[in-house]
Amino acid sequence: MRTAEIARKTNETDIKVSVNLDGSGKHDMQTGIGFLDHMLDQLSKHSLIDMTVVAKGDLHIDFHHTAEDVGIALGEAIKQALGNKRGIRRYASSDLPMDGTLTRVALDVSGRPFLVWKVEFTRDKVGEMDTELFREWFQAFAMNAGVTLHVETFYGDNNHHIAESAFKALARALRAAVEIDPRAADAIPSTKGTL
Repeated sequence: MRTAEIARKTNETDIKVSVNLDGSGKHDMQTGIGFLDHMLDQLSKHSLIDMTVVAKGDLHIDFHHTAEDVGIALGEAIKQALGNKRGIRRYASSDLPMDGTLTRVALDVSGRPFLVWKVEFTRDKVGEMDTELFREWFQAFAMNAGVTLHVETFYGDNNHHIAESAFKALARALRAAVEIDPRAADAIPSTKGTL
């Protein structure tokens, strides 16, 4: 089973995450941040990765530590569940339309974390969540999952849809990248022999 459980506790947050890469998209998100829960629901549902996230953070200060640390913990769980990455497809991309918004996510499960973020918001908040925290979440996720991740919104003026299309595009790309390739199920997808 390609599963993992991560517990991360700091002076700012206390987070427990579990994932099953071969799931059906079952999810239970309890971060205390309504819009982040909504985005993580989308990530799980559209990636078909079962996810549970329970986070208690210093929300009385702001949402930054909780959003970032959830990205860290979820990235760590995905990386752990992938193990040696034998048999995965490794590369994937998804163009995700959401009404008047179009976002592309391209990723490489490379072991070399990197984020390219070309997403602009026209408001400071979506719901109660600061829009600047979406980049923080994606950065934390990419660094800790060990993936090269490119996110670009080509156009769109609805900030809810801009954020949601980024998470859904990540979900679809992640689903494809971590799936086992039946033509190379026993191979590491690298000429180096390791990822």
